[in-house]
Amino acid sequence: MTQTECDRCGEQGDGELLTAAGVGAPAAGVMRIALMGNPNTGKTTLFNRLCGLRHKTSNFPGTTQEARVGSVRAEGSAPIHLIDLPGVYSLELDQHESAVCREVLAGNLSPRGEAAGSPDAVCIVVDSTNLARNLVLVGEVLARRLPTVVALNMVDLAQRAGIRIDPEELSRQLGCGVFECCARSGEGLDPLVGGMGAGSIPNRTPPGTREGLESWADEIFSLCIGHRHAPSIEGASTQNTPSRSRLLGLTDRLDGVFTHPLMGMVVFLGIMAAMLFVIFKLATYPMDWIDGIFAVLGGWVEQVLPAGILRDLLSKGVVSGIGATVIFVPQIALMFLLISLLEDTGYLARAAFLMDRLLRPFGLPGHSFVPLLSSHACALPGIMAARAIPDRRQRLLTILVAPFMTCSARLPVYVLVTTLLFKDRPGLAAIAFIGCYALGVGAGLVSALILGGTVLKGQARPMILELPTYKLPSFRTALVTTWDRSIVFLKNAGTNILAISIVLWWLGSYPHVPPPEAATQMRQMAAEMRDGRLADSNIHDSATASPIERSSTAPFADRQDRAAELEAKADRLEAAHAKASSFAGRMGRFVQPVFAPLGYDWQLTVGVVTSFAAREVFVSTMAVIVTGTEDAEDEGVLAEVGGALRDDGTAVFTTATCWSLLVYYVLAMQCLPTLAVTAREAGGMKWAMLQLVWMSVIAYAAALLVYQGLALMGIS
Repeated sequence: MTQTECDRCGEQGDGELLTAAGVGAPAAGVMRIALMGNPNTGKTTLFNRLCGLRHKTSNFPGTTQEARVGSVRAEGSAPIHLIDLPGVYSLELDQHESAVCREVLAGNLSPRGEAAGSPDAVCIVVDSTNLARNLVLVGEVLARRLPTVVALNMVDLAQRAGIRIDPEELSRQLGCGVFECCARSGEGLDPLVGGMGAGSIPNRTPPGTREGLESWADEIFSLCIGHRHAPSIEGASTQNTPSRSRLLGLTDRLDGVFTHPLMGMVVFLGIMAAMLFVIFKLATYPMDWIDGIFAVLGGWVEQVLPAGILRDLLSKGVVSGIGATVIFVPQIALMFLLISLLEDTGYLARAAFLMDRLLRPFGLPGHSFVPLLSSHACALPGIMAARAIPDRRQRLLTILVAPFMTCSARLPVYVLVTTLLFKDRPGLAAIAFIGCYALGVGAGLVSALILGGTVLKGQARPMILELPTYKLPSFRTALVTTWDRSIVFLKNAGTNILAISIVLWWLGSYPHVPPPEAATQMRQMAAEMRDGRLADSNIHDSATASPIERSSTAPFADRQDRAAELEAKADRLEAAHAKASSFAGRMGRFVQPVFAPLGYDWQLTVGVVTSFAAREVFVSTMAVIVTGTEDAEDEGVLAEVGGALRDDGTAVFTTATCWSLLVYYVLAMQCLPTLAVTAREAGGMKWAMLQLVWMSVIAYAAALLVYQGLALMGIS
């Protein structure tokens, strides 16, 4: 794709290649076959059935459009590299997906790792239950004069609906090979793969105009369909057969519920609530296992390596950074699995249709609801899911506002602050939680409205959406999709998270400073207590002796316990002092005047600064600064954090400060990995910087308004 074409498609940047086993650059004798089709024809299911995990995922150079290339081996023929192109209704549409397909067929664009030039053949997947409409795309591809085969998919659904298609007659009319298949069950795939390898240039050329193509498609349809009285797609959909009537009756009844303005919304909220519950509930188990595994691994590194910067880098930087990446995978994998299953049933298209009514006034299409929903688990996969939005302007809007959705990383902050605000009042704390979610959604929608009328001003494209038939989901397709998306996340986002984690570890660990005098004295007293150097003769009056002096006269076991307590307290003092004296701590003190109007002292400011690595780091940072330990889940530690004092002796967490902090974390961009993925998916750092500045200004202004407003009301 030329730079001009790239700009016309509205994409910039480069895609990275993610190599899967068995797939690389095509060797000599390998056929390259483009897999095409309308949306909802089962093309993805067919690709996954043929290739499984034997594929790589990359981007077309100069775009963020995802490309998958799978390895297929037909018996007695050369190996095949199957290129899964985006689903399109027409090659001539003014859409990015159509432009990518046109360029691939013309030989101007190939996925990374693939040889340049036109594909050796094209396989077009068509829906047997919706043949007439699919034939328009077939005609456009045939006009390119490339070796072509047609995969007549979903023949099982067509037969159950009373539709009979004559593949031999269809092959004669099209002038290319036609193969019946069922991607879901695997029926008919061997002949199809053999036909791909033996594909020949079609011997017929369809009309060149849109009107001519539609008439040509209707004519062929009438010649090949088992019910000759149905000359068009409308006729095919109203055939008077009992099975077809029952199918349409069930579909209409379900659509009457799922797309109803009121009932459909109730069903939608129920399904989404159940989905989020499964994601947050079930994912906690593998996340805890992963956390434990990396904790053990970090401890092992500290045991086998001598003390020094290398040990600290590997155990606290690299191992912790990898753990911070992998720990997100269970939530992301579960989310992709459930979304894939919902999409395969046909419900997701109805949900998009329903949500389009709500999102359209804010400049967002119904397609945006999946990325926004995904962002409630993690903004990273939510932003990546925005690739499915056809219009570039609406895709950018969705990417920019997705981080406003409350992700799981914000929850530890919400738990800490709501616990401080509503101690022993769980009902009010739950209401505050719900309010945080609502505030995030509202801020995202209003931001989309504002940005859509200023920075991304333009004409909103109406959402064109086909409602597919209802069917049982394919777990095989869902699992392959989940695996693929998870690997893409680890490749694209994981490297960014690892790099950021190492940098922030360095900022929080250096420079090394001498321990505070109080900690040194405690260690000295602990050592003297262990070896009995605190003699009884030193205690003149037990009634006025200090607790430490009295401990020196206690039995040996008691002295050892007391010494251990002193050493643990010294460790905590040293950790808190080191964190406050680190580069991150110094940065926090330096920028504290900026956050003073929000009610934050230097301790809270350090927590805000360090949490740019990930929002949940705020709680552990505050625990280290206040108590010297990272065990932020311990109730005693949280109680100490809640009772932290400022340098002037006043409380850190006042009511006004807590509300200000809660609002700030709902709205702020406190996640550098999200910025990295935004830059990649949106096509440049300028969009990531816009996202950072916009969210930071909104968060600061809202927190300022809350804190100062409560102060004026006399609430401190």
